[in-house]
Amino acid sequence: MLDSIFDYLHFHFSVEAPIVLLILVFLEAVLSADNAIALAAIAQGLEDKELERKALNFGLVIAYILRISLILTATWVQNFWQFELLGAAYLLWLVFQHFTSEETSDSHHHGPRFKTVLQAIPVIAFTDLAFSLDSVTTAIAVSQERWLVLTGATIGIITLRFMAGLFIRWLDEYANLEDAGYVTVAFVGLRLLLKVINDDLVPPEWLMISAIAIILAWGFSKKTVPSLPQAEPEKTEVK
Repeated sequence: MLDSIFDYLHFHFSVEAPIVLLILVFLEAVLSADNAIALAAIAQGLEDKELERKALNFGLVIAYILRISLILTATWVQNFWQFELLGAAYLLWLVFQHFTSEETSDSHHHGPRFKTVLQAIPVIAFTDLAFSLDSVTTAIAVSQERWLVLTGATIGIITLRFMAGLFIRWLDEYANLEDAGYVTVAFVGLRLLLKVINDDLVPPEWLMISAIAIILAWGFSKKTVPSLPQAEPEKTEVK
């Protein structure tokens, strides 16, 4: 039984395996920055730090299961352009929903709002799945060894949870970061859409990473101005 599982996963350990694994982990980390901001912004829709952490934890457990399923069926999934079209439509819908939402008092848009953790979990899980349609394809291109790709995905999801936790804090500190995050989500959605239309139109990975880095630099360029406490009116003493 174990032999057949290892055969299915193409388990062939070699000297190059650790190097390939490092490359996969690096790709996961680089390509996860925009994903982490999107997940952090979605979790913020609960407007309670404890609930946000719970939603991220449970949402990413389901996301991990979906991501592993995607890796194991990647060869089959790649035959159906409809999956990429659905992923692109979902990400672009998230972006549209964000930029058409009512602006808050500080003139900024906001992501979806949730009343319970259960409402946020599926949105987090499916958002990660839509991002994974692009990153898993990249990972499979780097290595055909499925055990390596699975290991990279496992480390990647842990990294993603850590990064999303950081971004939840940073979203409160930097005024343009949420908007910047959704712009990068639009890039990923458009990239998936271009893959469906014509593979030759897809921009190279280095160009995508450079564009995302520039947008994120803009996102971190302006700190939120803390609102000053209102001064209490002076009491007049009656003599």
